[in-house]
Amino acid sequence: MVRLASIIPNRPSGVPGTDDDLILVAELPANQGYVRLTSIGAENSRDFLALGSNGVEKASALLASPEAQPGGSLHVAPTDCLLCPPIDGSLVGKFICIGLNYRDHCKESGMPVPEEPVVFSKFASSIIGPGTEIVLDESLTQKLDYEVELGVVIGAKVPRHTKESDAMKFVGGYTVVHDVSARDWQLEKNGGQWLLGKCIDGYAPIGPVIVTKDEILVSNVHNLGIRCRINGHTLQNSSTSQMVFKCDALIAFLSRFMTLMPGDIIATGTPPGVGLGRNPPLWLKHGDVVECEIDRIGTLSNPVVSASKTV
Repeated sequence: MVRLASIIPNRPSGVPGTDDDLILVAELPANQGYVRLTSIGAENSRDFLALGSNGVEKASALLASPEAQPGGSLHVAPTDCLLCPPIDGSLVGKFICIGLNYRDHCKESGMPVPEEPVVFSKFASSIIGPGTEIVLDESLTQKLDYEVELGVVIGAKVPRHTKESDAMKFVGGYTVVHDVSARDWQLEKNGGQWLLGKCIDGYAPIGPVIVTKDEILVSNVHNLGIRCRINGHTLQNSSTSQMVFKCDALIAFLSRFMTLMPGDIIATGTPPGVGLGRNPPLWLKHGDVVECEIDRIGTLSNPVVSASKTV
């Protein structure tokens, strides 16, 4: 099992860096830091996932080496780096999202359970990493909502018309996705098209890591606890067992229309408890801290900051 991350070394959190500084690392347990993985022939997480089990074996051996331990030549202390999205947006060809994929979420949204997956998309420019500010532009939206989701990261090219029984072998790993949603633009404007309410820059935090699929077996990926907290209060609390369409079904369905490639992300839908479904609705505001958590993957935390405060 490898927990992939992307960092800018020698750059404490909050100090900006450049994409040229990014390096691929594996996370050590117990907050011991990170281990550089560039020596195994993969410069980024997309390339690593494409190596399949060979990459996992090489990384596992590296993690057990003396050089990987604190003080070793490959070790990076957690306080000496900036944690970035585990896969850079420039490496994500398609960011596909699934709507209404938890039965209770359909009920709270006042919508029927779909007979086939509801598909929309985000763009690479929406991707941000752990700790990065979610900018609330009040001139654009007054109804900013939260959605925790399991993200499936494709590791190998998925041929068109792939069968469900074959679909999971193309998965590289899993991450946490926060599908930040401007509900006014999603549901009230733009002719009912969801795109503009979903693809705003910075409205797709992902991370903190990508966990390789050997850590979460096919039988377990559909039985993971999934939660969202705002300012420490749990507002979403469910299990991926409640999905209407499982990961294999989603991959097979999408392959009818497109070729999925390494680095593509599928956000598999959110459970109940979103702000839209509450009475009165609960919208994100300046100063909120949103934590999205999935068992065996980790917690993705991002603050919400008003655009007027970032000038």
